[in-house]
Amino acid sequence: MERIFGRPIVTQEEMRTRIRELGKQIANDYAGKDLVLIGVLKGAYAFYADLARAIRIPMRVDFLIVTSYGGQSKTSGKVKVITELTEDIKGKDVLLVEDIVDSGRTLNRLMALLGRRAPRSLEICALLHKHIATELDYETKFIGFDAPHEFLVGYGLDHAENFRHLPYIASLQ
Repeated sequence: MERIFGRPIVTQEEMRTRIRELGKQIANDYAGKDLVLIGVLKGAYAFYADLARAIRIPMRVDFLIVTSYGGQSKTSGKVKVITELTEDIKGKDVLLVEDIVDSGRTLNRLMALLGRRAPRSLEICALLHKHIATELDYETKFIGFDAPHEFLVGYGLDHAENFRHLPYIASLQ
């Protein structure tokens, strides 16, 4: 049996079930629209891949690489966008896929950046939401799970680039 790291918060099976539900909801909401799914890397890679497969409508995919933590367990507050989009999102329906809503700084920066590109609509989908984002200026339309106010790893979330590979979400505390 594989050794469990950390205190499990969300199991692999719970994620599979919830992501299927989110995929159906997103497909219903965006049916007949010109959807572009934008993943925030590296943290959202596992969630993004599973979510994209669960959305059963035509869509385009793209990614942004962003950093704000470095090797720390607390955000630096400085959001750095490392890559540019390859898709033109003007007039498109954009769904930004994020791993976790924490402080809200990263999402504020990305939503402002993407909003300047004149999409028809721009919404957020997050695997986890801590509900502590006092600085977040945007609503999160789709939420996988409410998350405790703890440092979480696994399923794409990391600590100093470690633990992204875990097939579940665990607390480092």
